[in-house]
Parts: sequence; C-alpha cells; structure tokens
Amino acid sequence: MLKRTFATAATALLLSGWGASAMAADYKIDTEGQHAFVQFKISHLGYSYILGEFRDFSGTFSYDPDNLEASKAELTVQTGSLYSNHAERDKHLMSADFLDAGTYPTATFVSTGFTPDADDPDEGTLTGDLTLHGVTKQIELEVERIGGGDDPWGGYRQGFETQTRLELADYGIDMSSFPEPMHYVDLYINFEGLRQ
Repeated sequence: MLKRTFATAATALLLSGWGASAMAADYKIDTEGQHAFVQFKISHLGYSYILGEFRDFSGTFSYDPDNLEASKAELTVQTGSLYSNHAERDKHLMSADFLDAGTYPTATFVSTGFTPDADDPDEGTLTGDLTLHGVTKQIELEVERIGGGDDPWGGYRQGFETQTRLELADYGIDMSSFPEPMHYVDLYINFEGLRQ
C-alpha cells in the first residue's frame, strides 16, 4: 500500500541485502544501464493522472546480510530532470509554483535506520530523512527485494522497489487552489545496485 511518505527517490535507498550468496558490500545504483527509475503519478483535476519521472539521480547503499539493521542508503535526485512528456507542463512543474528547481535543484534521502520484516526476509522498513523543496522530514519506506546475483559481465547485483505517497503541503508546496486529489503525489522507485 502507498504510504504518506516519500518517497522516493527515490530512494534509493532500498537496501537490505537479503540473499544467501550475498556478502557485506557497498553498492552503486546502476543509472547508466537504465536499470533504475524514480517515477511519479499525480492526479489531473481528479479526472485522470499525469505520469512522469526524474531522469537524473544517483545513489548508493550498503548492507551486511548478517546484520541487516546496519544497512544504509542515500539518494540524490536532480529536480530539474523532471520529465512528463510535455515540455510546457514540465517547465511549469519545475517553476516556483511547484518544485522551484532553480532554488532547490536537488531532493535527497539519507537513511537513518533499517528494520527487517520479522516474517519475510525479502521485506523491511527503511527510515530516513527526505529533503524536498527545502524541507526535511523523516519518512518510512516499505522496501521489497526483487532479486540478486551474478550478472553476465562479472558483476554482482541486487534489485529493490518501493512506492509511497507524499502530501505536497508537508514540503511547502501549496496545492490549496487545486482539487484535493492533486494535493498528493505517488512515487515508485525501482533499481539495481552494482556491488563495488
């Protein structure tokens, strides 16, 4: 279920290295190979949805399969990389009316703790500080491991996903003149990390 927190990308975040063959390691999110996404969905007047993504972001995560509570993650998103397949709309969304990308060029997530799920080794809760539009708030991300293992090029990877909901007013983005469904944005974050 979506939560009123960020996500995300966001994420990154998504660490906990559940995997019997994995070793304690640091991972870099694979953005070069297009194996990572920070996507969003927001209502359009309550009638339909606008879908989009942030195309420029980076992040790292680390974990120890024998000590998952020590896992950590960081994600930095360039807010000016927003893309929704409509140039004028993108310009407006990045303006001072909404994200104000000129003043706040990045959104960041830095984890502060991880709690593995007691019943499912492939799930857990990542807690951290999200800074968006100049406002920092603690959020929780419910993370699920997709899979992990060797790749064909001699590397080792782990993949994760999370989704969450943000109330834009919590980050100083005034949506009061718009219908209530537009007061929230849903985020979906999916990525692979390459072991360093």
